[in-house]
Amino acid sequence: MLKRLLSCVGKYKWAAILAPVTIIFEVLLETTIPLYISDIIDTGINGGAGVGYVLQVGGKMVLMALLSMLCGVLAAKFAAVAGTGFACNVRNRVFQKIQDFSFANIDRFSTPSLITRLTTDVNTVQMAFTSSIRMMVRAPIMLIMATYMAVRINAKLSVIFLFAIPILGGSLAIITKHAMPRFKAMFEKYDKLNASIQEMLIAIRVVKAFVRGDHEIEKFEVSAADVQNAQKRAEKLVILNSPIMQFCMYGCMIAVSWFGGMHILNGTMTTGLLMSFISYITQILSSLMMVSFMFIMVVMASTSIKRINEVLDELPDITDENADPALQVADGSIEFDHVYFSYAKRADNLTLTDIDFRIEPGETVGILGGTGSAKSTLVQLIPRLYDVFEGSVKVGGHDVRDYKIENLRENVAMVLQVNNLFAGSIKENLRWGKADATDEEIEAAARAAQAHDFIMSFPDGYDTMLEQGGVNVSGGQKQRLCIARALIKKPKIIILDDSTSAVDVATDAKIRQALQEGLADTTTLIIAQRISSIAGADKIIVMEDGCISAMGTHEELLETSEIYRDVYESQQKGVE
Repeated sequence: MLKRLLSCVGKYKWAAILAPVTIIFEVLLETTIPLYISDIIDTGINGGAGVGYVLQVGGKMVLMALLSMLCGVLAAKFAAVAGTGFACNVRNRVFQKIQDFSFANIDRFSTPSLITRLTTDVNTVQMAFTSSIRMMVRAPIMLIMATYMAVRINAKLSVIFLFAIPILGGSLAIITKHAMPRFKAMFEKYDKLNASIQEMLIAIRVVKAFVRGDHEIEKFEVSAADVQNAQKRAEKLVILNSPIMQFCMYGCMIAVSWFGGMHILNGTMTTGLLMSFISYITQILSSLMMVSFMFIMVVMASTSIKRINEVLDELPDITDENADPALQVADGSIEFDHVYFSYAKRADNLTLTDIDFRIEPGETVGILGGTGSAKSTLVQLIPRLYDVFEGSVKVGGHDVRDYKIENLRENVAMVLQVNNLFAGSIKENLRWGKADATDEEIEAAARAAQAHDFIMSFPDGYDTMLEQGGVNVSGGQKQRLCIARALIKKPKIIILDDSTSAVDVATDAKIRQALQEGLADTTTLIIAQRISSIAGADKIIVMEDGCISAMGTHEELLETSEIYRDVYESQQKGVE
């Protein structure tokens, strides 16, 4: 589990190696300094060597302390470089993995949870990694060196540490066992908190329009309190580690002071050696404190590592490993061959049932149906946003699963029901359809989508900056920009999923006319609620409860389809 993430160190491996190397030199220098303390006391002061000797030995101590500090600074720098680089690579790997997810994979995790894993979880792992390459080297080496030096000074006094080890080891084992499930629950609460924030920010205009700010504040406070309680529950267990360490530390100090004083009185130990011994005790106990701190970091990081690996281990529902990379979409023909589909991947929970029809290249097809009739689900199978449960969808005469996903989607433009624009200029947003589009191509697509006039009404024209989600343009303007973004691809198939619902009838008619004139060879599928938007289509599909209720031209359906006729008559009455 950890090995996979460590491979993300990549080109920062040199820094991850230099950090512990400089730490080793720092520890060696630190563990040498206490020897000079005993020399100053026993020889320089008690031995009568004089001030000159004290200054000479003290100068060596200062030099070694400065060298130790330099090594510590370098170690901190190398660890920071390695840690930030490691975190960057982990985020990139997780983000790239998410890019391969189908809609079903994203639904399984939820967007807020994925955001938490990319931010909070990666930050936790980064802190643990940065601390590990310093403390996990420093602590054991200092423990070994300081213990060795302490044993050299007085082996009998060193036995005191044997009593502290079982207490520390046992307490750490118990805390670890019970803390990990609590940290897992804490991160789940983080997911819910992020979900609450995301939902509120996306729908901030709705919140303000309905004066529901107080309700959202209450909801947020509940989520924040849940996170707080989960944190308290997890951390009140691991903080027990600190008083246990303090108890062992001060207990050892008291015992050493007592028995060391006895040795001095008996003449078996000098004052300088006892001071050096106490210094080594301090180093030993501080190294144990580092181990304790690292233990807390590892407990927290292990939960985050598991959550990150869950994303990396997730198998995308849709892959093109067996696809033919040379296969290209020949034309815009579409064929549904007895297609069944289920979001739950269960035969007893079908969303689409026995869908069977063919669309010739260049045809315009309208799709009509009530809410929940699976119109959007139907068209999302064409660019393989989802895979069929049974049957097959063919584009250009080949099963969509035979194409590389990139090759298929490059030839299918889709304006989704939810129109998303990105922070940046209008021109940058339109170039999502074609990265190297010229200004002339951008303007032509905008004119076809009836967007050019309102774009030019802005002071900066096509260089007008859009805020995140395009919130500074109206719903109708957003729809037309999304249509222009799709048109600029000049695809073989274009799907308009209720994408003119926010524009007036006259503008809708102009967009359809532009599509017929500019994309005569492009197969066009239009999902619409207004019959006027699809009345001129070559064929119209009427959906009901995930099935095709009727199919034909506008005139044929008026005679044969009761659903279509009822919708038409109700809309005609509304016009009258």
